Amino acid sequence: MITREDDFNNRLNNRASFKGCTALHYAVLADDYRTVKELLDGGANPLQRNEMGHTPLDYAREGEVMKLLRTSETKYQEKQRKREAEERRRFPLEQRLKEHIIGQESAIATVGAAIRRKENGWYDEEHPLVFLFLGSSGIGKTELAKQTAKYMHKDAKKGFIRLDMSEFQERHEVAKFIGSPPGYVGHEEGGQLTKKLKQCPNAVVLFDEVDKAHPDVLTIMLQLFDEGRLTDGKGKTIDCKDAIFIMTSNVASDEIAQHALQLRQEALEMSRNRIAENLGDVQISDKITISKNFKENVIRPILKAHFRRDEFLGRINEIVYFLPFCHSELIQLVNKELNFWAKRAKQRHNITLLWDREVADVLVDGYNVHYGARSIKHEVERRVVNQLAAAYEQDLLPGGCTLRITVEDSDKQLLKSPELPSPQTEKRLPKLRLEIIDKDSKTRKLDIRAPLHPEKVCNTI
Repeated sequence: MITREDDFNNRLNNRASFKGCTALHYAVLADDYRTVKELLDGGANPLQRNEMGHTPLDYAREGEVMKLLRTSETKYQEKQRKREAEERRRFPLEQRLKEHIIGQESAIATVGAAIRRKENGWYDEEHPLVFLFLGSSGIGKTELAKQTAKYMHKDAKKGFIRLDMSEFQERHEVAKFIGSPPGYVGHEEGGQLTKKLKQCPNAVVLFDEVDKAHPDVLTIMLQLFDEGRLTDGKGKTIDCKDAIFIMTSNVASDEIAQHALQLRQEALEMSRNRIAENLGDVQISDKITISKNFKENVIRPILKAHFRRDEFLGRINEIVYFLPFCHSELIQLVNKELNFWAKRAKQRHNITLLWDREVADVLVDGYNVHYGARSIKHEVERRVVNQLAAAYEQDLLPGGCTLRITVEDSDKQLLKSPELPSPQTEKRLPKLRLEIIDKDSKTRKLDIRAPLHPEKVCNTI
């Protein structure tokens, strides 16, 4: 530290920090042309910033070192662009999104195509990209926005701005959006959106549940989508033409879900008819597309009635439809959820968790079209994780053991619970049970005690 202070204090402020400085920063501070050249020839990044946000060029004196750095910056940027383009070709956005999002191939293709146009310069630079995601809750709308932001920005925290529009239902809450005008409380703080857009003008901005926002907030968004700029409470204009705006909404979700289910049923019947007619090369596919006629005659009138302005809908580049999950996608969701808990069991308790194929088929029955993937998550927690927690509490799971989840016959009881009257008409779901696999590969059923039923508990005063 003493040596560095002696060498560089005449070049820097006394309060300057050396944190994050690279060898190239030090070589430039020392004005050592030979070392700077060797470092650059060896692949040093001339665009690397230290913790104060300075590149080596910021510390360069006029002369040969500055010229060398400027030339190197241009070459490095060109190489970086080529590397990124090659990476996009080798590993396209759609492929990355499919790793995190189950199903929704049409939505992923629509978003991927629009982002590709933007990345390669085939878009209108005067207007930002605007999407409206429509579909039921828990179906992947927010997750798609998050994954798009991760793809676009290395710093996902700054590059992704999420605003829950249920917080902007009243007229006076516009101030939270763009900041309070001069003389009002909170004027210096700025708005939730404007403050974050100043830090990252090309961020991915998610307006969650936009149908809940007050009309005055929609008016501000109209200016944002049309001109790509926003004026905050202090009167300063923020240019955000490079930003990507994504709105999500549950409006018309029931209509979309019913239409998709109807199309799936029709596709299934057509496949069955072809099989019955002994036609060759019959493939039963779950892939369906929403017709243009349905979008124009059913969805658009609902959107017009809700938002009450054609100009707002006219600013949207793409309306993206999220469809209910088909059976094969539900199986993937169940396995993804079980894998999550298997990983958690291994990390926290050193327990290996396995399951039979039939388990996924049983858990799929918990799917609710209105709650999407969340209903599968809750079903796994109710029918599997609750048993794991009870077995662990009752000290039935020795450390390092292997557990298997299996489907039990419906006429057997999984838990030792008192017999309760149940309607004969009620459909009894197949039970899931836990078994321990011993070292000799023999299985032993876990004897889990059920908690007391509320009707059998007597409270004493």
